[in-house]
Amino acid sequence: MTYAIKPLPCDPKRIKGMSERLLVSHHENNYGGAVNRLNAITAQLAQLDFATAPGFLVNGLKREELIAGNSMILHEIFFSSLGEAGAPDGELRGALVHDFGSVERWQAEFAAMGKAQGGGSGWVLLTWSRRDRKLVNQWAMDHTTTLAGGQPILALDMYEHSYHIDYGARAAAYVDAFMAAINWPNVAHAYAELQA
Repeated sequence: MTYAIKPLPCDPKRIKGMSERLLVSHHENNYGGAVNRLNAITAQLAQLDFATAPGFLVNGLKREELIAGNSMILHEIFFSSLGEAGAPDGELRGALVHDFGSVERWQAEFAAMGKAQGGGSGWVLLTWSRRDRKLVNQWAMDHTTTLAGGQPILALDMYEHSYHIDYGARAAAYVDAFMAAINWPNVAHAYAELQA
C-alpha cells in the first residue's frame, strides 16, 4: 500500500498563536517526511526475503515502520485537531466531565502534561480506551508508545519541530496556543465515530 500525504485540513492563516510558516513547515517536512519514510520502508519490506534476512534487519525495519506509521497517524490527528477557539459540547463534553470530573480538570491535566514535556519530545493524547470504556490522557514518546487498544482523538505534538519556529524554547506558550485552537467539532466527530 502506498500512503498519500493528505492536505492540511485547517487553514494555517486562521490558527491563532501559530504562524502559517510554522504549520506549513510542520506539515510538509515532519508529516510529509513520515509519509514518505513509511512508503520507503514499506517498499523495502515488500522486497525482503524474511526467511533469510538477518534478525537485526527485520527488527530495524519493523521498528522504523511503527515509528513512521504512528508519526503519520498522530500528525493527521494533530492537524485535524486545530481550528478556531471554542469549547467541547454535547456527548464529548459529557464524557470529559464523567471521565475527568470537569472539562476544566481535563484541560488542566492535558496542558500540564504538554508543559511537562517542554524541551523533550513526544505527544500528549486524549485517547478513548476501549478496554476501560472511557477517555484518558496519555503520554506517548518516540511515536511508539500509545495505549494498547486505545484510539487517540486529540493529539498535541510536543516535539520541538512543532513549536520552535514560533516559540523557541517557550513550550508552555505553545501549549497554551494549542489549547486555545482546538477544533472541538472535529474532536467530537472522532469521539462519536468510536461510540457508534
